Amino acid sequence: MATVKDFSVEEKLSSLVKLQKVDSKLDEIGILKGELPMEVSDLEDEIQGLHARQTRIEEEINGISDFIEKKKEVIKEAEALIKKYEKQSENVKNNREFEAINKEMEMQHLEVKLAEKHIKDANEEIADKIKVLDIAKKQIASKDSVLNNKKGELQKIIGDTEIEENHYKELSGEARAALDERLLFSYDRIRNNYRNGLAVVPVMRDSCGGCFNAIPPQKQSEIKQHKKIIVCENCGRILVDEELHQNVETK
Repeated sequence: MATVKDFSVEEKLSSLVKLQKVDSKLDEIGILKGELPMEVSDLEDEIQGLHARQTRIEEEINGISDFIEKKKEVIKEAEALIKKYEKQSENVKNNREFEAINKEMEMQHLEVKLAEKHIKDANEEIADKIKVLDIAKKQIASKDSVLNNKKGELQKIIGDTEIEENHYKELSGEARAALDERLLFSYDRIRNNYRNGLAVVPVMRDSCGGCFNAIPPQKQSEIKQHKKIIVCENCGRILVDEELHQNVETK
């Protein structure tokens, strides 16, 4: 198998034209997909974030519920102590014992009231969080619906173009194999510089097929000889003669 160095300049130019035509076909398929791949990815990230938010809110609600249960236990213990102190108050021997028991009972009553307040506040907080949770769930359902539609659209396009896209990717690999890294780097750099992705263009009507800048006759003669890679002095695109450009086909 021939190495990259074994290919002539004309063969490299043909490979560049083939690569450009193939990449342009792949660009067309990419245009068919439009922003769908990015939209699907963004929606998936957004839904993942909403699920994380839902989980966090549910954990917070569970934490508050545990807090409420603990406060209920505090009330039970306080009420049990109150009953105990009430029974003890029936058998007091002097005022000092009576006052001490009353003070303990007052403390337990305060504990009950404080725990009840904490429970009330916690229930209000849970109610607020449930509202936020419901909103998050509705957002997830809505985003899931949009995501499924977008995925359906994308899968249809992929299904319609998959064979063609794989074919052109294979052709792209073959064309790249005939080009050295330096030339490929230049080609990719030029392609990335222009929205239409044209890095290799034919000379048409004595002008660059990319920027339409006039190409001098002497330069056109050099281009037709296929002895070196020539770029447009105005836009930097790689120039080939129209005949070579037309002779390279991609099926």
